[in-house]
Amino acid sequence: MAGFKDFLLRGNVVDLAVGVIIGAAFGGIVDSVTKDIITPIIGMMGGQPDFAAYKIGALGVGALVNAIISFVIKALVVYFVIVKPFSAMMERMNPPAAPGEPPVSAEVKLLTEIRDNLTKSRAAGV
Repeated sequence: MAGFKDFLLRGNVVDLAVGVIIGAAFGGIVDSVTKDIITPIIGMMGGQPDFAAYKIGALGVGALVNAIISFVIKALVVYFVIVKPFSAMMERMNPPAAPGEPPVSAEVKLLTEIRDNLTKSRAAGV
């Protein structure tokens, strides 16, 4: 029982649970934008798309075609309505750091000190 308790109380399990819950709620928003805004716009331009009745032989592929079209529309909504604006906002809030000299490692600093000390000792004639 203690191992199960440790498993449940690890931070990543809680973070995952929160992510799943937020993801499900966010999925409702994406579904609503797709169903209530994007699909009616597509319907005005070319009629309401419904391929549910299509069959190839005995296989009903219409539902699959509907699911693929719905997925593509949802992916477009997520990308253009959420990901792209969020990325632009994050770039404005956190501009990339100006490229400068790369930091010097501890090994390079130590070797530079040794070189400088050797140069000093040779110059002093020791």
